[in-house]
Amino acid sequence: MIKFAYTILYVRDVSRTVTFYENAFGFQRKFIAPGGDYAELLSGETTLSFAKTELARTNLSAGFIESKTEGQPFGMEIGFTTNEVEAVFNKAVKEGAIPVEKLKVKPWGQQVAYVRDPDGFLVEICSPMG
Repeated sequence: MIKFAYTILYVRDVSRTVTFYENAFGFQRKFIAPGGDYAELLSGETTLSFAKTELARTNLSAGFIESKTEGQPFGMEIGFTTNEVEAVFNKAVKEGAIPVEKLKVKPWGQQVAYVRDPDGFLVEICSPMG
């Protein structure tokens, strides 16, 4: 069986990004590599990880598109569930997230809001399904 283990976001400053996710969403540090090129957060069953863009360049010989706060976000997101969507959205914005979409209720009853983190990645904050 294959298991979804982690997502790695390539960021300019791993320490700054980890601190943002700790302060904005309450996650805890799981691991930080010596030198600060890579880190993991305790975020539930799936690990949220960060790697310096310089480290990513050594792994991907053809390069990659770096996330930025300018322009449109990538056509992907990371999603966090909570029963306090509006409060988490407001806290994230207070901690430096860029508001994208305030809380909306979907036709199936789910509450959803969106921010972009300081590196430009899209983050969905939503109520659990079911």
